[in-house]
Amino acid sequence: MLADPYQHMRQFFWRAFAALALLASVNRLIPAGPVQAAEAAVSISHLTAILSDGGSSSRESRRRAIAAIPLKGMSAADRQTVDRCLRSTTLYRRLPAETVICDQDLLEFAVRKPEAIVDIWRTLGISRLALDKVAPGQWRLSDGFGTVGALRLLQHERRGAGCALVLHGRGAYSGPLSPTELTGTCLLLVQCSAAEPTVDGRTRQTVQIDAFVDMDGIGLEIVTRTLQPLIVRSAAANVHEICLFMASLSKSAAENPSGVVHLTTRLNRTDPADRRELAAIARAAAVDGRHRPDDPAAGQRLQTEIASRWLPAEELDRLQSR
Repeated sequence: MLADPYQHMRQFFWRAFAALALLASVNRLIPAGPVQAAEAAVSISHLTAILSDGGSSSRESRRRAIAAIPLKGMSAADRQTVDRCLRSTTLYRRLPAETVICDQDLLEFAVRKPEAIVDIWRTLGISRLALDKVAPGQWRLSDGFGTVGALRLLQHERRGAGCALVLHGRGAYSGPLSPTELTGTCLLLVQCSAAEPTVDGRTRQTVQIDAFVDMDGIGLEIVTRTLQPLIVRSAAANVHEICLFMASLSKSAAENPSGVVHLTTRLNRTDPADRRELAAIARAAAVDGRHRPDDPAAGQRLQTEIASRWLPAEELDRLQSR
């Protein structure tokens, strides 16, 4: 990656935002290691398009997002939480939609069990983030750099081949990048829907995220004029990288299911039942549909294949020399 004099500034604003929302569960998966030239060219081109588009903060996008929130089935208290967040929003943003080649069951698992995906990142060594389940539909998070917070699932609604989730988060950042603690809340609407399959029949999914952020003690003018461009670009870049990771994991499940199965045995922060479910999804996703014996050696190959995009070169060399 090219040297960027504004990197620390963007990281600061990203962490302030990340503390508020499910986006924190993705931390910062910007590539750090070598990537094959063709893959890098496609990724950079796509990422450039995303950053130039930047999503939308229009009234129409906001109106459509509010209308799409599945209030039915929520408790009265949760509906009040949603209403309070919508009324106190400092910054609304509809992030650019991402379409990813991913097994539907795997993506569904990821949105239901984000702690398992974060556990994979930790195991692969590509993220310092911790996302720990404290109760059904509730998580505690820490990014290892001063951001802490809590997330709660308000609603999970199935919609045909997709789903919609509403999450509420509250978090804070305290560290050397800010003279005072930054706090705030966020309401997230995450919508997943089936997209047209690829020409060779591979499943594609579209992910759309709407965020309603309230940053305590920071004026609307400061947020909209100063922070918004940095926040939304960082958020869009991170969602893009998450989708790339899910595509990589899905591809590995299809081509190297034994590797994914072996990886699940190392997820010591994930519930045993969830590890078994992920292993079953990997076996079912095998490209030829046949059961294959679990191969521990495949786990090492999987780690190198997936982590190569995000690990520094020296870490990759260490993995490959084992």
